[in-house]
Amino acid sequence: MIKTLGVQLYTIRSAMADEDTIRASFKKLKELGYDEGQTAGFFVGAEKFAAIAKETGISICGTHCGFNELIADPDKAMKEHEMLGTTNIGIGGMPGEARESLDALNRFVEQANEFAAKVNKYGFKFTYHNHSFEFKKLDGKRMMDVLVDGLDPKTTSFVLDTYWVQHGGGDVIAWMKKLAGRIDILHLKDMGMADSQFITEIGQGNINFDGVIETAAEIGVKHYVVEQDVCPGDPFDSLKISSDYIKAKYMK
Repeated sequence: MIKTLGVQLYTIRSAMADEDTIRASFKKLKELGYDEGQTAGFFVGAEKFAAIAKETGISICGTHCGFNELIADPDKAMKEHEMLGTTNIGIGGMPGEARESLDALNRFVEQANEFAAKVNKYGFKFTYHNHSFEFKKLDGKRMMDVLVDGLDPKTTSFVLDTYWVQHGGGDVIAWMKKLAGRIDILHLKDMGMADSQFITEIGQGNINFDGVIETAAEIGVKHYVVEQDVCPGDPFDSLKISSDYIKAKYMK
């Protein structure tokens, strides 16, 4: 069962223009039952962002930052994440060049491990969030396998995204089990189907969330984070549908 529910703040990016709208948005999230947030940028700077989160009772469980910025200044990254109160320093996806060739992908893995080793000495961990492109092959090797085999499990972890695994043709639960002990943050994202797949509210699509939540408990997931990249209307309405469903089924 889920004890604390989080949200990837990219979902409400349109409602985070300045300090006032961030504060109001965080208060709305609390009302909907979300107590944790994972950032996708700091919007008003890490210090102010952290202060607003603390003021409104939103605990920051991780981040999505720019990879090049992280490796250029690990000390700055650690300072910002210390302000935010999280040890999970993450990216939302690899740089574009790493997707084009196996050599470039391997270099990305090397750079990620180098960064992770530096920050891990101070208690931080580098996190990687997948999309579906990681399930394609480069020179006969599936990119996701290269990441799983190459990233150091002692200093890195995966932010596994349920929708994107299934979108890439993967078995969500099988991948969760394969990454047991290496998923601190799990992205809860549902898949609807019309003429093609689309991201929808939790419980409105076809992801096997009964199995996902059961498996997550077994493999030690620490943070359950709802993310909806695209919403049909007000993102807070979509987040309410998701939180209501999750609270009724998995937070009793």
